[in-house]
Amino acid sequence: MNAPLLERLAAGRGAAPAVVTPNSRLAQGLARELDAFQAARGVALWEAPDILPFPAFVERLYEEALYSDAGGGLPALLTAAQEEHLWREILRGSKRELLVVEQAAAQCREAWQLVHAWRIPPGAGNEDAAAFSEWAAAYRRRTAREVDAARLPDAVATWLLGLRLPRALVAYGFDILAPQTREFFDALARHGVAFEEAQPARKNAKAVRASFPSARAELEAAAGWARGRLEAGKARIGVVVPDLQSRRKEVARVFARANGRPHPFNVSLGEPLAGFPIVRAALSLLELTVRELPFERAAALLRSPFLGGAESELGARARLDVALRKDAPARLSLASLVALSEPCPHLRTILEEVFSKREDTARSAAEWARQFSRILAAAGFPGERGLDSDEFQARAKWHEALGELARLERFAPKMTLAHALATLERLCRDTLFQPQSADVPVQVLGVLESAGLAFDCLWVSGLSDEAWPLDARPNPFVPVALQKQAGVPQASAEGSLELDRRITQGWLGAADEVVLSHFEREEDRELAPSALILGVPKGEVAIPLYPNHRDLVFAARKISAVDDSRAPALAEKKVPGGTRVLSDQSACPFRAFARWRLRAERLEAPAEGLDAAERGQLLHALMSALWQELKGSAALGGELAPAIARAAAAAVKSQGLQGRFAELERERLARLAAEWLELERTRAPFEVAALEKEVELDIAGLRLRGRMDRVDRLAGGGHALIDYKTSARTTPHDWKPPRPDDAQLPIYAVAMKEDVAAVMFARVRPGAMRFMGFSKQKNAVPGVQPAKSWPDLLRGWKEETEALGAAFAAGEARVDPKRELQTCRYCALQTLCRVYEKVNVLAEDDEAAE
Repeated sequence: MNAPLLERLAAGRGAAPAVVTPNSRLAQGLARELDAFQAARGVALWEAPDILPFPAFVERLYEEALYSDAGGGLPALLTAAQEEHLWREILRGSKRELLVVEQAAAQCREAWQLVHAWRIPPGAGNEDAAAFSEWAAAYRRRTAREVDAARLPDAVATWLLGLRLPRALVAYGFDILAPQTREFFDALARHGVAFEEAQPARKNAKAVRASFPSARAELEAAAGWARGRLEAGKARIGVVVPDLQSRRKEVARVFARANGRPHPFNVSLGEPLAGFPIVRAALSLLELTVRELPFERAAALLRSPFLGGAESELGARARLDVALRKDAPARLSLASLVALSEPCPHLRTILEEVFSKREDTARSAAEWARQFSRILAAAGFPGERGLDSDEFQARAKWHEALGELARLERFAPKMTLAHALATLERLCRDTLFQPQSADVPVQVLGVLESAGLAFDCLWVSGLSDEAWPLDARPNPFVPVALQKQAGVPQASAEGSLELDRRITQGWLGAADEVVLSHFEREEDRELAPSALILGVPKGEVAIPLYPNHRDLVFAARKISAVDDSRAPALAEKKVPGGTRVLSDQSACPFRAFARWRLRAERLEAPAEGLDAAERGQLLHALMSALWQELKGSAALGGELAPAIARAAAAAVKSQGLQGRFAELERERLARLAAEWLELERTRAPFEVAALEKEVELDIAGLRLRGRMDRVDRLAGGGHALIDYKTSARTTPHDWKPPRPDDAQLPIYAVAMKEDVAAVMFARVRPGAMRFMGFSKQKNAVPGVQPAKSWPDLLRGWKEETEALGAAFAAGEARVDPKRELQTCRYCALQTLCRVYEKVNVLAEDDEAAE
């Protein structure tokens, strides 16, 4: 706290100085300090202080000049979006080849600001510097009658005469004054403004250095420490995370888990505006008027609460989503969505209204901004229910983005719909937004945001030797020698080191208690503490243990135990699902119960091309058509190409494939069949007795329906059961008791009235064609092993399948995955069975690694 400055600010605007700060966070922090200062003195009412970040202060003076008598002759001020648009247009029109125009344009804008702020003169440099000089000349010509943020302080300094200037101005918390900023303050002083600099008061901190095994452990420790200091009554707690932008979601999760609800913390640095649900829905709807959307985005739009009728048609739209997942294509157009939305009349009406407003004539940016608003209004945006605070603020920011699009009219030629939408999407991606919230005691900050702020307690994390000090970051478009000569801190390793040393010293004086920490390992690399914190004594940090939010919820209620391992016995013995019922019962009794009695199903998701199930259906259709014509091994000695071609064509037709994709699948299936028949030629003579044979099964009183892929009559006697597989993971070990992984063929083997002499998988996989299984006798089929005791094998299968059927019928439904989480990996019922509360996930991961 800078007490003398707070005393002066407390005097009110008539006597108090104006204050400018290097950033918004410090301006807000100083205003909060004044509020606390006034409240501590017992003052009930006081004037808001005149505290602004430096860029906002300069812009305010520009606006005063603009509305003065001489304002008619002033140049227009470009917005950030206009500046970026101009740089992109200049770079796109350049003869130089650029791989990423967006990134180069951003760096050019930064270079333009750099040369003005640090008074860097033109000079010889590399090819990048020559290119920038060329582009900067074009930019200067394009903006001859405008002014941008980089040149605004210089321009305003020439218009100060006649403006209402503060009697005194304090530059608060500036570590370095760039030459342009210094000259601006000098100009104010020449016009009678009493100028001075001030710094936050330093505290006599009790500092300690700590280390932790990993970045996650360090973050969790900081969150627990913040909770402890909060419980101790501290009002201002700061945690600095250097790589906060990339770890923002992780930070929010860890602090939420440690601090409970309502969350007493705020994570600074905004997220891209395009990521907020209300903005994402608006962009998806507008994009749907231009092109097809991937199914998941289209489905999310159908379920969005921000469309008209979302509340009244909530259930109907959810059912429509489920239905579309079974039959819809992988991408949906607006027209197809209109046609498919018949079960939801309100939805269909608004989509038809949106469709009627589709236009693709070239328009100005402002006209497109208005058209986008009309399209959203036709869709009932932002929905029926009231918006919460974050949604309300995000919608306001969305309107600002539309306004920024409209302002591009000054420089952008007429745009197509696709170009206008792409521009709006880019604006939303580039705009970082953080909804305002109530002041909370715990502030999680980035490095630059923490500069100059005062806290009761401060923890700075991530200070390893690789991360701190920061590497030099000279702008590639300005000669490095000129940047160093001008004194740009980030231009050289020495300058960056000196700047980060001052920031470190600032942290050490920013709070009564300061913790500087680092983590010791990152993957397989060992890390040491930064040299800038080695002077801080190492010690232990007291981190009290508190129950997390989940523990508190459970502790606050009476928990009763219910045995949910057994459901009521099955009344109806005819069960849907066929042999999959017993396979699921074997894998996990709860899975079988949930799927075939509760009818809990995974939500499907249409995919581009064919998914694994559809490819399996194609294979079965191919083999069925092929053997319907060939009949058995006798036909394998002749010309097979015509029969293969006919079978491939029939399989493709049966699945409804068309066009070029159908042609490619026919070719693939023909190659597959030709390779497979070469293996079939090595077998002893056989006849195909049945294809896709449907059977009725009685297992422990359960009546199940099944379908055998193929049954061969062997020349040596008996029948061979064949099941086609494409997976490399499938082996006869899947039949081993107890609890076989794939019970289908064992069930057929024990249920068949005919003599069964072999049971086998046919792995139809390019380059790995083979038969696998067990046979009654040696050499029955190549690759199929003779069983040690065929009667014992069949008897064991019968006992196992009977036991599984009896357990399902009795209602056994315990959560008992056969191989723990390996069994659960491809199951969609985890949230229903809550297996993760029973199985140690970390132990499973260790076992998988071994």
